Amino acid sequence: MEKNLDQLCINTIRTLAMDAVQQANSGHPGAPMGLASIGYVLWNRFLRHNPGNPHWFDRDRFILSNGHASMLQYALLHLTGYDLSLDDLKAFRQWGSKTPGHPEYGHTPGVETTTGPLGQGFMNGVGMAMAEAHLAATFNRDGHDIIDHHTYLICGDGDLMEGASHEAASLAGHLGLGKLICLFDDNRITIEGSTALSCSDDAAGRFQAYGWHVQDLGDRADDIEALQRALHAAREEKGRPSLIVVRSHIGFGSPHRQDTSSAHGEPLGAEEIRLTKRFYGWPEDETFLVPDSVSEHMGRAKEKGKGLEDEWDRRFQAYRQDHPQLAERFLSALSGTLPTGWHRDIPAFPVEKSVATRAASGTVLNALAAKIPWLAGGSADLTPSTKTLIAGSGYYSRDDRSGRNFAWGIREHAMCACASGMALHGGIRPYAATFFVFTDYARPAIRLAALMGLPVIYVMTHDSIGVGEDGPTHQPVEHLASLRAMPNLCIIRPADANETAYAWRAALERTTGPTLLVLTRQNLPVFDRTIVTPAEGVLRGGYILSREKGPQPEVILIATGSEVQLAMASQNALAAGNIAARVVSMPSWELFREQPREYRDQVLPPSVTARLAIEAGASLGWREWVGDQGAVIALDRFGASAPAGELFKRFGFTVENVVTTARELARQ
Repeated sequence: MEKNLDQLCINTIRTLAMDAVQQANSGHPGAPMGLASIGYVLWNRFLRHNPGNPHWFDRDRFILSNGHASMLQYALLHLTGYDLSLDDLKAFRQWGSKTPGHPEYGHTPGVETTTGPLGQGFMNGVGMAMAEAHLAATFNRDGHDIIDHHTYLICGDGDLMEGASHEAASLAGHLGLGKLICLFDDNRITIEGSTALSCSDDAAGRFQAYGWHVQDLGDRADDIEALQRALHAAREEKGRPSLIVVRSHIGFGSPHRQDTSSAHGEPLGAEEIRLTKRFYGWPEDETFLVPDSVSEHMGRAKEKGKGLEDEWDRRFQAYRQDHPQLAERFLSALSGTLPTGWHRDIPAFPVEKSVATRAASGTVLNALAAKIPWLAGGSADLTPSTKTLIAGSGYYSRDDRSGRNFAWGIREHAMCACASGMALHGGIRPYAATFFVFTDYARPAIRLAALMGLPVIYVMTHDSIGVGEDGPTHQPVEHLASLRAMPNLCIIRPADANETAYAWRAALERTTGPTLLVLTRQNLPVFDRTIVTPAEGVLRGGYILSREKGPQPEVILIATGSEVQLAMASQNALAAGNIAARVVSMPSWELFREQPREYRDQVLPPSVTARLAIEAGASLGWREWVGDQGAVIALDRFGASAPAGELFKRFGFTVENVVTTARELARQ
């Protein structure tokens, strides 16, 4: 009887997937049909979760990295008692529904991360497993294992073909993340046809070489006992992440579509669904059928989950009694609430010495890390250059998970996606650092962090042609413009060391999305704040750094980063020619847009149309601030290999060029 009930549950998952895709006339029915037994065994017999409280902290994390198979997850969420109704399944892929085409974090209860671009969910999972191990090493004490959960992944051929996932797989093996368990759906079908068209990898051998514990079950995706034994063995493996390779059959049971590419991304069609249901022994004309015995059996997850959370609450209260200070710090880390007075000792930089904003950032980071113990991160093998090492803390390693410095290696894809996984997991405020030009590698993860509203901080240095002799391959030109186009990403490019301090403050105070700090390699003068406006204006995105000498400005010079010093020098030269210029430092367009119109009009009076923007990057987007009558001194071509000073001169970033252009604007 139990075996029959298991099969009934599995077929319920399959038929819900078929029916939802058919009703939407859009979606991917084949993978959920092939994965139904795997999903059922994992969710019904292993996953520690509470459908009544999807945010219970010590739950196991589950990620469907091949997010096109979303109906598998939605069916499991519905059947185990999450706030996802049958009507929600019927509204699959429709406007305003809880069941979008790919799982979305914050949109559907129980979804841990937004998956879709293949490989990203896999990398998020590695970050979650790293976070669990770090917090366990930081907070667990003898007799008090308050952090003790697993991260489970399901991934497909596409995830493992995308090279980004292998950056994270290599790192996970190196770190020995024993609580990371991945089930590889080896269905051997992609959109174009058989995977044999393009891939003959030995996935098991590759992961073994990465240092993973690997079990290859072969063609046993519907062997419940074999799946259960493999998952038990994976949970028993403490020193290595686990990969379970399972040969499944996409579109399982479909007489004409099983093991074909058409089962991947197309509805099966009404007649094929009837034939498939007949194969399952299912009522052929019933849609969205959930037998009562299935609801009762799988719905027990809600009661079981409440018991798991209640038991954890009791353990946490005992921990709190024995370790009250640690418990409060743990709760603060989970909430992300910044400690009282966290910004009181942010360094202020004197004017006597020029400082690269990357160096200032490193000083500020360490001051903040002393106050915010859950601030942690690292760089893609560039820590000496990005200045992102937290002094006094070691590196996170296989032997010491408590380190707050993450050595990501030369893996920008994995670094940023794993940082997102840490932010999703909770308990860590992550930052990730590399050269600004290498946001090209990190962009997919940055985009998903922005989509999910994750408060990841990116520290991007070597921000312009100021890189100098390394040449155009390392000189970001279009990057500011392209990243400014990304919704919900806040970019801050500070002009000096003190602006950098406030940039960090703005980044930490922003919790609704990622913030990207864009910093110089070269030293910059520190502005004398007794003469110009305080750097606190960074918090508003743009501010009047130096006022015009006169009743109103004849021209406004708007600049970011290292070019603000050029604007300041040009203001003096213009004043010598009796032209009153205002200098506006605008480190963050996004923060400036958030300000009331009254403030923005004070900084950029609408009556002053003579406006000149200065930025060593692409000109795209600057018309928003200079208008049709203004001008932009920018760089709409690639750089070159030469000393930085020579490059700025050759590309027109000189006082002479600024003065000439500003004078022409003022005379219009």
